[in-house]
Amino acid sequence: MSKTFVLAPDSFKESMTAEQACQAMQCGIQQVCPDAICISVPMADGGEGTVDALVAARNGRKVAIEVSGPFIDHKVQTYFGLIENDQTAVIEMAMANGIHLLEKSKRNPLLTSTFGTGEMIKAALDLGVAKIIIGLGGSVTNDGGSGMVQALGVKFLDAQGQAVALGGGQLDQIHSIDLSGLDARLAQTEIVIASDVNNPLCGANGASAVFGPQKGATAEMVQILDRNLAHFAYVIESELNISKQNIAGAGAAGGLGFGLMAFAHASIQSGVELVIQETQLAEKIAQADYVLTGEGKIDFQTKFGKTPFGVAQVAKQFNKPVIAFAGLVGDGIDELYGLGFSQIIEINPPNIGLEDAMKNAERHLEKACEKFVLGSNWNA
Repeated sequence: MSKTFVLAPDSFKESMTAEQACQAMQCGIQQVCPDAICISVPMADGGEGTVDALVAARNGRKVAIEVSGPFIDHKVQTYFGLIENDQTAVIEMAMANGIHLLEKSKRNPLLTSTFGTGEMIKAALDLGVAKIIIGLGGSVTNDGGSGMVQALGVKFLDAQGQAVALGGGQLDQIHSIDLSGLDARLAQTEIVIASDVNNPLCGANGASAVFGPQKGATAEMVQILDRNLAHFAYVIESELNISKQNIAGAGAAGGLGFGLMAFAHASIQSGVELVIQETQLAEKIAQADYVLTGEGKIDFQTKFGKTPFGVAQVAKQFNKPVIAFAGLVGDGIDELYGLGFSQIIEINPPNIGLEDAMKNAERHLEKACEKFVLGSNWNA
């Protein structure tokens, strides 16, 4: 009797997409069990691959668009997704304003903005959607979502009544807010944030302190950015009587989570939980014999809402064995075995170089799955 495998990996960062990982897993399994039934469910946690995962799972489509990149004068060609008969748009902010779009030497969160993300939201509204899901992973911005709402018609004015420029370095100049031009369609649209972080907007655990350095911020810049975000939140609370800065996830994507909650009345949800729900993963796992998941690295941090952990929690409800594959298996995995994981397997052969590991990740994953199935005698 043939076995059923649910394949639910995230992308393996910079080496293969979640969809490519599914294909590699299936090839490895079917080398040993040609009649195995493989149900591919590419996963994501709100970051890279979220649009592709939901479009694939819900038979949606992609919409090509040109928007502003991290710097307003730099245009990027990108896309967002439409699912549920074009009634729901799926946007990854990183596709417009992501860290991968700028070389390390050019990253400056005092200047980068989320204006392009706002342009993507506007394009979705132009198509008449009733709901927008926005993934917040992988940003290179720290502007509290100010650029995003400027693209949607909000004006931030300084003490002289002049428009304040884009970027996290300008937020301290904001003296008043003009909402008269804000796109009215936002009020009629459900906005859902998909995020894998729960940081507040400001402070030691806030957007600037925790994520600023990887976006190019020096220690001095971190202090400026944090003060500026605090000022931004203060003006919003004073002018609009809205206080969202301490909500978990407000600090996601350099405070874009805050901006979306403050100006678009967005709700926030764990990214992987949202993808699990939208892909109907539980229904698929219920009919499986085995569940395979994975991502680039699995370690003690995996239990803090990473994709393999989310998949394992669903599988645990149905008492299904979960086998997780990773390019690198780090420290602290022992406790994962009590949290739904049956096995955790590093896909790379011993003594392999980083370049080989990245370049040939699909082949290594395929071989690891093939070896695992062979060793388990599931085809017997």
